Amino acid sequence: MKPAADRLAQLLGHFLPGPLPVRLRAWDGSQAGPPDAPLVVLRSPDALRRLVWQPGELGLAEAYVTGDLDVEGDLADALSEAGRNVRDRPSARPGPAGMAAATALAASLGAVGPPPKRPDGRARLTGGLHSVSRDRAGISHHYDLSNDFYALLLDESMAYSCAYWTRPGDPAYTLADAQRDKLDLICRKLGLGPGDRLLDVGCGWGSLAVHAAREHKARVTAVTLSRSQHEFVTARAVGEGVADLVDVQLRHWRDIDGGGYDVAAAVEMGEHVGDAEYPAFAAKLHGALRPEGRLLIQQMSRGAHAPGGGAFIETYIAPDMHMRPVGRTVDLLEAAGLEVRSVESLREHYTTTIDAWRSTLERRWGDIEDLVGTTTARVWRLYLAGASLAFAERRMGVDQVLAVRPTREGASAMPATPTAWYVPVSAS
Repeated sequence: MKPAADRLAQLLGHFLPGPLPVRLRAWDGSQAGPPDAPLVVLRSPDALRRLVWQPGELGLAEAYVTGDLDVEGDLADALSEAGRNVRDRPSARPGPAGMAAATALAASLGAVGPPPKRPDGRARLTGGLHSVSRDRAGISHHYDLSNDFYALLLDESMAYSCAYWTRPGDPAYTLADAQRDKLDLICRKLGLGPGDRLLDVGCGWGSLAVHAAREHKARVTAVTLSRSQHEFVTARAVGEGVADLVDVQLRHWRDIDGGGYDVAAAVEMGEHVGDAEYPAFAAKLHGALRPEGRLLIQQMSRGAHAPGGGAFIETYIAPDMHMRPVGRTVDLLEAAGLEVRSVESLREHYTTTIDAWRSTLERRWGDIEDLVGTTTARVWRLYLAGASLAFAERRMGVDQVLAVRPTREGASAMPATPTAWYVPVSAS
């Protein structure tokens, strides 16, 4: 019988004619494929069996996170090169004879059999889509993984969102600097001043809330649906001496009460709201602001012809997440009575941010593996590699949308130009 790698190459050739897009190393040590292509290692026939039972992206992802399949070298580089190779050639659908031959090859490789055990970590949500209880479970699945985990992955600001890199290429300029510059930019766009009331919806671990209170003396209402985040931000406000300025509330965005806020922000929280629910979310933000109050939305978007998210992310990372092209979000905000004044894409900034997180993940791999286990660590390695590529290749974007609630007469109190939002790099 031929070595396993040769049979794998034959099997793949039924669906993707031409040279293999990767080099294969099979569990018997045999290899096949171009010597300069990314090396994919199949450690067990279970890698194929997973694809039989779960075809497509999710099966491949589960083969990777269990270790049945591995990639040598940088994962993002390998995914990018292999992906380009596959996209640049037509796929094929075998006829009856081809399918029979492919089935025989798969059987000879051990792909036929009961489904392998699924890896731990799948989101298991119940209840109506975007009900309060289901949203709480979805948020908990992602954000309550462990405060200690995020402390290992993120910088000291604990900002889990796209940074703003004002000095790219400067080795002395760190992720923490870029996150500070992002928080400064948000506050400048909001025109935040001492005593202003800020509503921070989806406050995460409190990076914006604490920054706004400490640096601008704003009075902040910080809202989260995550119990662990609520406890963390409450303690953080005390530790940083701003507890008198930061009110942390554990509640769903639908349950935000009161109004008259001078400014509001939702930093990468709108992706969790849901498509059907977004008009009500926009109306809630409009109602929370006083006339001439400003709103800053930082939110991920998808390309016009890109799916956003995907089976792997929705199953293991962020269930029920919804993204749309940025123009549709602008339409929804305008329909709620807000006037959009500025849209700034930070897409390339997110690739740089995620790559910084990836570097930290690898540098602290042993600590992260000890904390959350090998499977979860590999889930995050795959997630961050795929996310970096999605932004680099323009399948996903992230944008800051600045809006205002005009008065009935149309006054906005916005500056004539955005000059004050941006400062010289040397002053950062």
